[in-house]
Amino acid sequence: MDSSLQTTSMPSAVVRARGLQTLLDAHGPEMDRRRELTPEVVDALVQADMLRLLLPKSLGGQEIDLLDYARACETLAWADASTAWFVNQSNVSSATSAAAMPHETAAAVFGDPRDGLAWGAKHSKSRAVRVEGGYRLSGTWSFASGGRHTRWLGAHSAVQNQDGSPHQRYGRPDDRSFVFLRADAKITDDWHVLGLRGTGSDTYTVEDLFVPDERAPARDALEERRERGPLYTLQSTLLYATGFCSVTLGVARRLFEAYVELARGKQSRASINAMAVNNAIQREIGQLEAKLSAARAFLHEAAREAYDAAAAGTLDVDGRLRLRLATTHGMNEATDVSIAAYRAAGTTAILDSAPFERRFRDAMSASQHLQAMPPHIEMVGRHIIGTDNVLQAI
Repeated sequence: MDSSLQTTSMPSAVVRARGLQTLLDAHGPEMDRRRELTPEVVDALVQADMLRLLLPKSLGGQEIDLLDYARACETLAWADASTAWFVNQSNVSSATSAAAMPHETAAAVFGDPRDGLAWGAKHSKSRAVRVEGGYRLSGTWSFASGGRHTRWLGAHSAVQNQDGSPHQRYGRPDDRSFVFLRADAKITDDWHVLGLRGTGSDTYTVEDLFVPDERAPARDALEERRERGPLYTLQSTLLYATGFCSVTLGVARRLFEAYVELARGKQSRASINAMAVNNAIQREIGQLEAKLSAARAFLHEAAREAYDAAAAGTLDVDGRLRLRLATTHGMNEATDVSIAAYRAAGTTAILDSAPFERRFRDAMSASQHLQAMPPHIEMVGRHIIGTDNVLQAI
C-alpha cells in the first residue's frame, strides 16, 4: 500500500473532489471523445484516493459517511459526470464486495488505491457452476463503467449445481458476485452512446473461468458480511442510488449555473427583452433553484437518517424506502432542471464551445438508469397506502 495515501491527514472527500474540478473541466471534452478517462484524470483520482472512499478502514480505506460521500460525488459531477459515475460505481462495488470477503483476500484485491472494480448488471443468461473450492463462471455482461481503468472486473450470477439445478445456501437460491482480473475477460469495445461516454462502459465475457470461493462474495447477505459499519448495513443498491442521484444533481447544478450566467448577458432574438429583465426567465430561474435545492435537501436528509439508523442498528423498511424515494425523486427532478436549462439556452446550447451540449447528453443518459425509473416511486406509494407490495431495490 502506498503510505503517501494514508487517510489520517487528508482533507475531506469533498475538499479533494473540489480540488479536482479544474482538471476535470479541462479534460472533459477529450474524455468524451476518447470514451474513457484520460491518464491524467485517473492518476489524479488515485493520488486523491477517490477510489477508496467507502472501503473499510480495516483495509486502509476511508469508510466515510454517506452524506459526505453524496457531496463528493456531486462535486465531481459538477465538473465531469463520467468521472463521478465511475467513482461511484467503483467505490460501491469495491466496498460492498470487500465487506463480504475474507480479510486477507480483500486486502490483496483492494489494498492498492489504483485497483478499483467495475462490473455490469445481473441477468438470467449467465452460469456459475459450483465446483470444489469455487465456481466455474460463464457469461457476458454490459455496462462495466470505468472498466478500462480498473485491475478487477466482476459479475453477478445465480449459482447452479453441476446437474443444472439451483444451488441453495442459507435456505434460499445462491446469488453471488464474482471478482476476477480484467485480464481474464474478453473485452468488447461497444460503448458508442449518447452521453456518459467517458465511462467507457464496455461489454465483457468470460467462459468457464474458475473463481475461488474467497473472491465470490454474497455481498448483500447478512450471513457473509464481515464488516458491520453502517455503510455495509445499507447494502449496495441504496449506496449506488445515493451516488448516482448525486451525480445527476451535480450535472443539473452545472447546467443551471450556465443558464444563469447566460441570462445575465444574452438578448434572446425571440423576445423584446434581455433575458435578465424577462419576467418569465426570472420566474423560471427561481423555480429551478427551488426544485434543485429541494431535491438535494431531501436526498441529504434521507441519507443522513438512513446512515444514522444503520449505525444505531435501527434501520427499518420505512427508512430504506425513504432513501429509495429520495434518490429516484432526486434523479428525476435533476433531469427536469437539466432539460429546462438546456432549452432556455437556445441555440447556444448546441455549441461544442458552450457548457451545455456535453453535459445535457450526460444528464439524459444518467436519467435512463434503473435507479431513476418511476416504478421505484410506485413501490413507495404502495407501501404508504398499505396495499399489496413487493419490496425490491432497497
